[in-house]
Amino acid sequence: MKVTRIAYSTGLNAGKYAALREQARRLGRVRSEVWQRYGSVTGVGSGLRDRQVRDRWLADGTHVRFGVLANAWKETVRDAMADIAANLASAKLEVRRAIGRRINDPAERKRMLAALAVDRWAADPFLARQMRKHWRRGRSRTDHQIVVRADKYNTVTDGRGRLWLAVPGLERRQMVRIPLSTAVAPTGTLRLILRRGRVEVHYQIDASHMRSSQRPCGGRMVGVDKGYTEALTDSDGTHHGTGLGKLLTAESDRLKERNRRRAKLRSIANTAAARGDHAKAHRITANNLGIVKRDRQAARHRAQVRTEIFTAVHRVIDKAATVVAEDLTKRFAGRKTLGKNINRRLAGWTKGVSAEALRNVSERRGSALVHVNAAYTSQTCHRCGRLGRRGGDRFHCTCCGVVWQADVNAAINILQRAGDPDIALHTPHHVVRQILQDRTDRRRTRLPVQDSSPATAERRANHPNRSTTSKK
Repeated sequence: MKVTRIAYSTGLNAGKYAALREQARRLGRVRSEVWQRYGSVTGVGSGLRDRQVRDRWLADGTHVRFGVLANAWKETVRDAMADIAANLASAKLEVRRAIGRRINDPAERKRMLAALAVDRWAADPFLARQMRKHWRRGRSRTDHQIVVRADKYNTVTDGRGRLWLAVPGLERRQMVRIPLSTAVAPTGTLRLILRRGRVEVHYQIDASHMRSSQRPCGGRMVGVDKGYTEALTDSDGTHHGTGLGKLLTAESDRLKERNRRRAKLRSIANTAAARGDHAKAHRITANNLGIVKRDRQAARHRAQVRTEIFTAVHRVIDKAATVVAEDLTKRFAGRKTLGKNINRRLAGWTKGVSAEALRNVSERRGSALVHVNAAYTSQTCHRCGRLGRRGGDRFHCTCCGVVWQADVNAAINILQRAGDPDIALHTPHHVVRQILQDRTDRRRTRLPVQDSSPATAERRANHPNRSTTSKK
């Protein structure tokens, strides 16, 4: 498994940054040309790979007008073709889901999936509509990146212990030397990203070499539930990442106040421009409505949230050989219309970070991650299995007469769901509710809890302790 690390330049002079910026701008034209030619409907059916594109450009002289070294534009072509392939694969995944939802005929579904796999979807009206809906195609505005091959740069440490990275410039045998803020030399293919006078050096390392990967995992099976005030709550009742809610709330309140002030200043600038005072409008825009400080603060906040979530996941893995969790990559459509403050605080990107952390850390430390269907886990009592009422961080069970901590109750239900033979990962939520209601009715009438389906009964008999949601 590979993980990405970032090294930053320190004390880079303006001349070197300008040279790198010009090179990145020219390579941005290369990337845009690749997307225009091969990232559209007409380019998909060509079936060309990056090496074939490079050979074509060498034959017809396309590469000459970019004014960059051969290795630079070739690596950019390879990277852009990989981006197109990844973007296309992501769109196809959404189209497959649409086919599964809307096409009931098995033969027609099979035909559409086959046409989608071989990029013959343009002739089918349904597939063409879906691909145009989900595929962002034909354009690229990335002009601040340089991809450097592993054998085209070198590193050296000077007498003061500072690490220097030498990368090719616009002219042959003229290297641009970048001082780095780290003593660890980057390896493999590099991606240089230029932002606000600083160079970010992105590279990948083997995850097994990281110190955190050497930590052993626990030996138990633990269920976890994602929360807001804390990153995770496990089935033992322990809260992990308790500072997450404070981080999100403080950032949300800061953004609300900052955007209010920026909107007022923008209104003043627009009013000044409307009455002809363009000098005042320019001063307000130049000195108060910039994005450098805003982007720096946003990056710092994202880094703090990631640290909080990854630390919480590591603490869960410390005692878990198997982690049972809901699939956080799925979309959840709420029935209630929430206010702007709540929507801002419940930003969906933190859910993606939690999913990434669970997958990444469990794989690196040798723990198994099992996804289960999370429908009604926060609305069901883990003791009696009946639906109750949740209010804030409290769950009220009307049958047991007990008030549970809501996240702990949900984590226990998620752990129990891993051994449920009737509720699979993709079982629709209305079917899950019916199964839970049937079980409640059987308990009320003192009948054995069972399913009348012969297939389910046979599965329960053959695998009494095995979850149908896990294939491990």
